[in-house]
Amino acid sequence: MKKIFLILAITFYTHLTSAQTSVFNNLLQAHVSENGVVDYKNFDGVKLKQYLNYLEKTSPDKTWSINKQKAFWINAYNANTIYLMLHAIDTKKIKSILDIKEKGKNAWKISFAKVGGKTYTLDYIEHEILRKKFSDPKIHVGVNCASISCPKLFNVAFTENNIEANLQKLMTEFINDVSKNKLSQNKLQISLIFDWFKEDFTKNSSLIDYLNQYSKIKIMPTAKISYLEYDWGLNNK
Repeated sequence: MKKIFLILAITFYTHLTSAQTSVFNNLLQAHVSENGVVDYKNFDGVKLKQYLNYLEKTSPDKTWSINKQKAFWINAYNANTIYLMLHAIDTKKIKSILDIKEKGKNAWKISFAKVGGKTYTLDYIEHEILRKKFSDPKIHVGVNCASISCPKLFNVAFTENNIEANLQKLMTEFINDVSKNKLSQNKLQISLIFDWFKEDFTKNSSLIDYLNQYSKIKIMPTAKISYLEYDWGLNNK
């Protein structure tokens, strides 16, 4: 009887997760372009709040695969970032996520993201959960900081089944996007993301080795590296 109950419970939560992820997916499809431009002005805050309410009551359990957990936390990060931006844009005129301040804390250090009955900062979700638990540098093209120089906000919600292929796709697009990274055989002008999180990209090889996994140009090991200025302007329509 206990085994049957467990199976039923797992089935119920699987369907619930799928349904709620579909809510977030539909929002992204409706309000985010293929290039990651967000229509904050018309974003459906009511539907977003429905998804956030689900997150508040849900946390990954031991039965979830690594990919399902990773997808859940990246979606949670992005949904809460969108919520923060909608609130900030609605209450004050801001030109950047950097304009958001609360009691001396910036957007990433404000405790507001409610997941599984706990309240987190965006920093905690990114650095203490996503980076530490999953040790996957592709996380950096999954999470979005609502800014022009960020890897684009993907307009599809991540799921257990699509996350690996989509993160691979996003990393390929990001590294070869000439507005974010300028690559040649002997000279690189790349995103500051590769400097800020260099330890993530160089755990198994050099930074150039990592870039060569995705670059359409074969970069020489001796290529000179510099970093582009980061544009914190809003990724809005």
